[in-house]
Amino acid sequence: VQLQASGGGLVQAGNSLRLSCAASGRTFSSYDMGWFRQAPGKEREFVARIAWSGSNTYYADSVKGRFTISRDNAKNTVYLQMNSLKPEDTAVYYCAAAPKGPIIKTRGYEYEYWGQGTLVTVSS
Repeated sequence: VQLQASGGGLVQAGNSLRLSCAASGRTFSSYDMGWFRQAPGKEREFVARIAWSGSNTYYADSVKGRFTISRDNAKNTVYLQMNSLKPEDTAVYYCAAAPKGPIIKTRGYEYEYWGQGTLVTVSS
C-alpha cells in the first residue's frame, strides 16, 4: 500500500485543519488506518485509529473531543479533522495502514505501511 498524506499547513490556535491520506496499491478496505504525529525533538505518538469498516474509532487522550478520524473506502482515503488546534499539536503527521483485525492498534510497529508525513504548525 502506498500512502500519500496532505493538508498540512500553518494555522492559528483555535482554528481547524483537515488532513487527508490517499491510499493506492492494494484493497484499502483490508486495512485499519491510523494517524501518528512527531513533534520536534519528541518521539512519534499515536493520534487516532479507525477500523477497516469505519465503524470503530479510537483516540489519544490528548486529541479526544477535538480530532475526528474518518474514512471513505470508495475513495481510498482516510481523513483527520482537527478542530480547536493548540500550539502543542504542532508536528509532522503521518498516516499508516495495518492489516485489519479486532485489536486496536496504537503502536507504530503494529502498522506496516506509512505515508511521507505532512507538517502542521499551530501558532499561538
